[in-house]
Amino acid sequence: MHRFLLKLSSSSLRNSKFQRLILPSLNLFASGSPPPPSANPYSADSFRKSRAFSSKSRALGVRCISSEAGREAIEYDVVIIGAGPAGLSAAIRLKQLCQEKNTDLSVCVVEKGAEVGGHVISGNVFEPLALDELLPHWRQEQAPIEIPASSDKFWFLTKDRAIPLPSPFDNKGNYVISLSQLVRWLGGKAEELGIEIYPGFSASEVLYDASDKVVGIATKDMGISKDGSKKETFQPGVDIKGRVTLFAEGCRGSLSEKIIKKYKLREEVNAQHQTYALGIKEVWEIDESKHNPGEVIHTLGWPLDSKTYGGSFLYHMNDRQVALGLVVALNYKNPFLNPYEEFQKLKHHPAIKSILEGGTVLQYGARTLNEGGFQSIPYPVFPGGAIIGCSAGFLNVPKIKGTHTAMKSGMLAAEAAFGALHEGSNMNTYWDNLRGSWVWKELYAARNYRPAFEYGLIPGLAVSAMEHYVLKGKVPFTLKHGKADHEATDLARKCKPIEYPKPDGVLSFDVPTSLYRSNTNHDHDQPSHLRLKDPKIPEKVNLPEYAAPESRYCPARVYEYVEDEEGKPKLQINAQNCLHCKACDIKDPKQNIEWTVPEGGGGPAYSVM
Repeated sequence: MHRFLLKLSSSSLRNSKFQRLILPSLNLFASGSPPPPSANPYSADSFRKSRAFSSKSRALGVRCISSEAGREAIEYDVVIIGAGPAGLSAAIRLKQLCQEKNTDLSVCVVEKGAEVGGHVISGNVFEPLALDELLPHWRQEQAPIEIPASSDKFWFLTKDRAIPLPSPFDNKGNYVISLSQLVRWLGGKAEELGIEIYPGFSASEVLYDASDKVVGIATKDMGISKDGSKKETFQPGVDIKGRVTLFAEGCRGSLSEKIIKKYKLREEVNAQHQTYALGIKEVWEIDESKHNPGEVIHTLGWPLDSKTYGGSFLYHMNDRQVALGLVVALNYKNPFLNPYEEFQKLKHHPAIKSILEGGTVLQYGARTLNEGGFQSIPYPVFPGGAIIGCSAGFLNVPKIKGTHTAMKSGMLAAEAAFGALHEGSNMNTYWDNLRGSWVWKELYAARNYRPAFEYGLIPGLAVSAMEHYVLKGKVPFTLKHGKADHEATDLARKCKPIEYPKPDGVLSFDVPTSLYRSNTNHDHDQPSHLRLKDPKIPEKVNLPEYAAPESRYCPARVYEYVEDEEGKPKLQINAQNCLHCKACDIKDPKQNIEWTVPEGGGGPAYSVM
């Protein structure tokens, strides 16, 4: 037995005439009142409260959804998982094509963050190439892209010195931005086109039909307590079905990884494994006399050792703000290395300290990023959809940029989806067009940069300089990546412990202080979204053989060892601290930790990252 449920877009909810004339007669809201016109258009309540129980819905020309066995199902033409740069670019491009061809496709974007942009974090020196193609008039439409890159500096750091080097970066025409703010702006543009965006809903399961084709996703049940029982606030998840499903979950997307493995998408094109780095970032407000809007600084060297790939960045934004970050490749060997503590050390370098002194930290966050590049791109098409953006891995490592390539991949996938749904072609055109695009050319030219550093800092610099300045990516061979990141970790007995200084509370801080600045929040009374495949491995393997690396590689102190009732060490998982960075899913030596989505709306709440 089916019952039709009315589905309204957030723009409809904010139309006062619609609320006054239509909503009361249909009793649209099962509980509560419609949000006032001033309410956040991206609140999770707009989805929960936009359900009606009326067979009149089809006559009104609005979307219908059905329910079976207590679980609702909504059908769209295209479902997009993730409201980041790739997902929103795909959605916008789809609606643009509908306008150009005088047709219509229903498009839904599902986002696990409480608000659009709330989970988005990046450097970010933004290259506007893809945005110029997508929204050519963005400069006249109050986009939060205001500070042009004004200078490029490249330093090699020793403990006490910053040695200037020729800068390999060319950021002329680029902008220093907050990506979380840009994504919120893109969300508004998407809504103007009639795209339905639902934040606060975690996509927890891929839906398949009888032929093993992807037909959508299921959102996570809400209101489940730690013991698995249903609380009074329980709400079952929703099946959101699409004729095409696009996964834009970002780096190490949980469902994207399942799709890649299920359909053997790496094997399809002989792609190598993906490699990753962990980026840790703060936004500071500094003294106006030290602020140089648009100044871009990158560094190599200290505080990392010569065998660990990584570096730092310091970007001068607007409003006396600077973005400071440290990126550490996750194929580091020493299990005693702590990326968070390395970041705290960085801030005490004289060249960095002089900029930050007298300033205030506004926000903290962390996220992993893809570094595999060209060699690690899987075949992005599967039965029923495609993988786009950083879920596939289009970061240009030497540029330290991936937003423009992620956006372009979303646009190309949207064009393929439109062709498949409206013109009778198929999704494989996404792969063909991707290989013919500037994304492919750019990543191919940069393909040997990251693997060159497998041989250490100095050989890596030599090879990358030759590639960048002389050969320009035209060598007739492609270097391979080394071990997978989790396999690269050495046994503790082979490594020297690292002693880190205590934070001073002025430049360096303890984890709880930083975590507070990330605005991270989860409902404590829910099952842990961080799952151990074998609960015995932490105490039997990780602790004795690797000296508990999970207590160090996590930048939010999610994992710590405490004494049990018998005085023996036991792993405690503080899932409520999770920043959704995915480092644990990548770096755990035995791949024993599986990152899954928590209840929708949980996690960090970034505003200037």
